[in-house]
Order: sequence, then structure tokens, then C-alpha cells
Amino acid sequence: MLKRTHNCGELRSSNVGEKVRMAGWVHSYRDHGNLVFIDLRDREGLVQLVFDPEQHKEVHAEARKLRCEWVIAAQGEVRRRSEGMDNPKMATGEIEVAIDELEILNTAKTPPFDIDSVNEVNEETRLKYRFFDLRRPAMQEKMRVRHRVAKMVRDYYDDNGFWEIETPMLGKSTPEGARDFLVPSRLYQGSFYALPQSPQLFKQILMVAGSDRYFQIVRCFRDEDPRADRQAEFTQVDVEMSFVDSEDVMSVNEKLVADIFKNVLDVDVSLPIKRMSYKQAIDEYGIDRPDLRFDMRLHEITDIAANVDFKVFTSTVKKGGIVKGLCAPGGGKFSRRDIEKTLTEFVNGYGAKGLAWLKVVAKEDGSGLTVNSSIAKFFSEEQQQEIISRFDANDGDVILMVADKEDVVNKSLAPLRVKLGKELGLCKEGSYEFVWIVDFPLFDWNEDEKRFDSLHHPFTAPVPEDLEKLESDPGNIRSQAYDLVVNGSEVGGGSIRIHNPEVQAKVFDLLNISREQAEERFGFFLKALDYGTPPHGGIAFGLDRLVMLLTGTDNIRDVIAFPKTQRGQCLLTDAPGEVDKAQLDELNLRTQKHLHAVEKKPGQA
Repeated sequence: MLKRTHNCGELRSSNVGEKVRMAGWVHSYRDHGNLVFIDLRDREGLVQLVFDPEQHKEVHAEARKLRCEWVIAAQGEVRRRSEGMDNPKMATGEIEVAIDELEILNTAKTPPFDIDSVNEVNEETRLKYRFFDLRRPAMQEKMRVRHRVAKMVRDYYDDNGFWEIETPMLGKSTPEGARDFLVPSRLYQGSFYALPQSPQLFKQILMVAGSDRYFQIVRCFRDEDPRADRQAEFTQVDVEMSFVDSEDVMSVNEKLVADIFKNVLDVDVSLPIKRMSYKQAIDEYGIDRPDLRFDMRLHEITDIAANVDFKVFTSTVKKGGIVKGLCAPGGGKFSRRDIEKTLTEFVNGYGAKGLAWLKVVAKEDGSGLTVNSSIAKFFSEEQQQEIISRFDANDGDVILMVADKEDVVNKSLAPLRVKLGKELGLCKEGSYEFVWIVDFPLFDWNEDEKRFDSLHHPFTAPVPEDLEKLESDPGNIRSQAYDLVVNGSEVGGGSIRIHNPEVQAKVFDLLNISREQAEERFGFFLKALDYGTPPHGGIAFGLDRLVMLLTGTDNIRDVIAFPKTQRGQCLLTDAPGEVDKAQLDELNLRTQKHLHAVEKKPGQA
């Protein structure tokens, strides 16, 4: 085989006159009768090859056999393109290579889809032929970014005194949060390993072991129900540090994020990244991962709503609910149908029973603003003005409000805010807004089971000044947790951990985890806590989600080389698949299918 001297995308006018050898895939083929032109492609780009029958008749004849996606190697001389024939869309567009030797390395079947029109191809076809889909320049660029980010992560943490340490893939099932993927043991029949949902307990044990600063780019597994932005297996950048507080962890790790965005996108991240309390995020944006690329904050008007003549509002307030809304700038252009059909149905999907609205318009006499709506009559002039002032509304805006339980109001208004921000063009293209969300509640009340759940996980430490509330007021304890949010997407989260065995025991008690259950699930970890555990904390970044942001895609499968579908299938390999009876026998396992086969009598159909 002709040995490569250059990649396809690296030749420039400075290479004119050089003899070069390249290899790759036939990207396009143009036969002009006397001359044959081939665009040759490898992962670094494209270059135009020219085959001239007057110079090399046999090579030209061979070139006429070529078809798209055939694999070839070629040798020739770099020359400038003819005047007026430059292609500014190609990095190599000033030159071409006049080929004097050609080697066909492999042929290819007709491609399953055109590489250049992949947007017209459904995702199932792309995933089934992933080996072909990954040849596309857009996909190769995403893989390149992923590689660059992983390298920057390793270099940054190494420069800052962290050790990369692998933690086990086969561990113990500690059922907390999502379902575990279980792996049967052949040597200990009837027992199972669990694939890690995260290295949480092992990385904390590494701090007990004196590793001081640890990181790992680690594969994690969660057997969750299908969701568009989740994968059964995913990758996270996992970090843990000893003798630190929240500010230490955030400071060290936000510098990594700033480096990544600068190097990949040339975006300057202002440090330190702003902090926002969980309470402020919920109050003003309805969600703990607010998109700060535009303002449009939520405002509560429960105090006003309690005294209006609008029954929907007053009855909600009497039942302990709230009335809250947002002001959409320029939203006055929405028709009544737009609001009462499209937008109302949108919030209905999040549990809201309706959407009240008031269009803000200038008074005819020019004396100020008023509201226009079918419900305007239920509000006095003073109340109307108070609402306009509360929302800081202007002529041409529309105020949209939901009355319900607080969680329903926030869960419906938060996505409505994002939807309107995009539709009204409030999000500046290519902008990135970063924020740390801090002071999360330690516990979340489970109304169905009448008990507390961990908002993050049971090893998160309370804010020191709230420790006394463990006995008296657990519902109002703040945690030392922090999430990094970029453009409304959580890209990382972590916390300071509990390092005191007595505090850990109290937290388990509040979570209704008995001492016996705690010992059975986490005994190995609790034992470690008894042997001199330093204060420690950490964070984990979702590598897949981070690369999504950097490459501008909203599909997590675009940044994973071999992803699963929303139903957890690999269309390339047809996983998951059945295994034969001999494999199951070795593990002392039976499936329903095999059990039914065993139950049948000899000769029975």
C-alpha cells in the first residue's frame, strides 16, 4: 500500500510542487470525459485529486472505475488550481493533486444515505449504520471536540495535583435513586454485582485513604425509563478533594470550565462565576437550572390576587395556592387563539389548569398604561396598575399567569419562560450564561410516603449553621450542594460530604433508613468513616452534556460514538439480545422462556 505522507485536509499552496501520498474515502466523483476529478476525504478534511489521461492513461482508466466511499491511496504532485477555479469552501481549495499512481484498497456497497444530506435521514437509520454516520464531517468534529475536552480535563487536573484513579465497574447494589444494572456472578451463584451509577462511595473512601485529590473520566450506568436527553450508560468527569469547603471546590472546577470554553469556542467566561441561591432560582425562574441568557423573571402576585373579583385567583389563594406569572416583552402580538390554545395547552402539559393573561396597552389619552383582556373587568384600576408595576410591563407586552399549588405553578411557568424566550428571539445566538446554584434544601418532603428524601444524595453535608435543625426543623436545612448551570442546562453538580459518623447516622434516621438497612447497603463505607475521615467534597460533570453545549446540538446521541436509543437499544449491534441456555445454566439462571420450555412434557408442542 502507498504510505501516506499527508492527510487530505492539510495541504496548502505552500505545498505546491511537492510529491505527496494520501489515503481516504472517495467523497465525490466527477468525470468530465477527458479529466476525472475526485474529492478525497479523511478525518482531517478534503482534497481534490485530478486524473489526466494525457499524463497517465492507465491511472486515468482506473480512476473511472471509482465510486463514492471506495477506499483508495493515491500519489501525485501538488499544483495550484487553474485561475478562477479556487474553492473557498474547502481549506485545500487553492490547490489540487495531479495523480500519477492509484491504488484501490477496498470497494464499498451503495451508501445507506448521502453523507452530505444526513439531516434528511431519520435517526434510526443513522444509528443502524453508525459506522457510516460517524464518517460525516459534522460527527467527526463532535468526536474531535469530545477528545479535546477529555485531554484538557486530564491535563488540567494533573497540573493541579489530582491523581487519576480508577474505581470498580463491578460493585454492590446500593439501591438509591435510579435502578441498578445487575450482573450475575458465576462463582457466587444467586449473587449479583451492580454496575456503578456513580463512583460516589469509592471516591469518598479514596479521601479517607489519603488520596487528597482524585479525578476520573468514568463510565456510569442507570437503568432509567426512556428520556430524550438521557442514556443508560453515560460518561462523567468525577472529582473529589480533601480539606476543602464549597468555595474551594467551585473555584478549582470553574477554572477548568473556563479553560474548556476558551479553548474550544473562544468564549471568555467571567470568573468567579456568579452564585445564586436555590430559593432565588425557584422564586424568579421556577426552576433550579435557570436559563439566564434573557431576563423575563417570574413575579408572584398572590397578595394582589387574594383581593380581586376573579374567582379562579381568590379560590386558589384560599386553598393555600399561589398566583405567579411572567411578562413576555412584545407578546402583545400573540392572538387570543395563540394564548388560549397554544400556550394554555403547553402549560396544561405540566399540570397547570389554565393560563390567565393581560395584554398591556397604552391608554388612548396617553396618560399611561392599561390592560386588555376578557378578565380585565375583575381587576380594579388600582389593581391593574399594581400588576403592571409588579411585572415592570410596557406597551405591547403580555402578562401570563398561573394559579395553583406552588410546585405546579413553577413547573409550568419555567418551561413556558424558556419557550417564549426562544420564540421571541430573546436568546442571543452564541451566548453563554453561567451560574452556580447553591444552598439547596438538604431534604425533599415525599408527600406520598410521608417522609423525607435526599434532594441530592444521603451523603451531602448540611450547612454548618443549620446542623442544629437536624433535630428540630429538618425541612428547612440547607445543604452544602452546588450545581453548575449553563444556558439552562445542568452540566455539573456536587457537594461537601458528611465526614462525621454521628451526623451521617442522623441523616439516615431522617431518611427512614434503619441502622440495619444502612449497614446492609453502606456498611463498608460507614466502617471507613470511623477511621479518621477528613472534610471533603467533590463534583461530577456530565461529559456528554458538556460536549452537547460545546457543539451546539440538543441531541445527546450526537456526541456519543455508539449510543442507545430512547428505548435503550443499540441498533448497530441489536443489543440487548438473548443468550443461549448454556450461558444461563453456568450462572444458575432461567428466563421465563426457558422455564416454559422446561415445563413442557416430552413430545408436547
